[in-house]
Amino acid sequence: MKIIITGSEGLIGKELVNHLQKNHQILKLDLSLGHDLTDEKFVKSWFKKNKANSLINCFAMNDHVDNKRKKQTLFNIPLDSFSNYLNVNLIALFSVCREFARNNKKGSIVNFSATTGIVSARPDLYNGSHKHIGYSVSKAGVINLTKYLATHLGPSIRVNCVAPGGVKFKQDSNFIKKYSKHTPLGRMMKKNELNSLIEFLSSENSSYVTGAVMVIDGGWTIW
Repeated sequence: MKIIITGSEGLIGKELVNHLQKNHQILKLDLSLGHDLTDEKFVKSWFKKNKANSLINCFAMNDHVDNKRKKQTLFNIPLDSFSNYLNVNLIALFSVCREFARNNKKGSIVNFSATTGIVSARPDLYNGSHKHIGYSVSKAGVINLTKYLATHLGPSIRVNCVAPGGVKFKQDSNFIKKYSKHTPLGRMMKKNELNSLIEFLSSENSSYVTGAVMVIDGGWTIW
């Protein structure tokens, strides 16, 4: 199976590349590799040249809250930064999905939302600072974009979405402790815990699954 992975050089993207390349051919797309997915001309040209069975969209604009920075709240977020999140996480995502569908008669698309696209990010995790509203709103949009595409691209192309919780990676110990208290499983996610699910959704083993939102959050959103 030939699989395109966008955001291939990020934390989850790299993990998926390492896992999936054992049994599949991987095509990588990432800004650090010179691929600007907000450039519609580039996206159209690239997907016209590169066919695949599956598309996994890991790319996103994210904000990693740094408690040493000035506290960010609803009242000091610049509106143009809000637009940037929507441009990358929703508009560019739509463009990428559309060009994959335009150039492949059959296949599977897996998009990445987040738990903060389902419930609000908790300010108490960030010592009074706020995770950027643009991230949360755009990730909520990914869920409905997935459902919309699933209804319009079926039956030839299936479109599903995963909504992961927080992945443990170099956060300070206080953050990890606070986050873990809010999950029934009592911990953050390991970066490899998405691998099998993503491979399942990318393959014909999930041939009757489309429009689904898979929440992998240790129970974060059930409280």
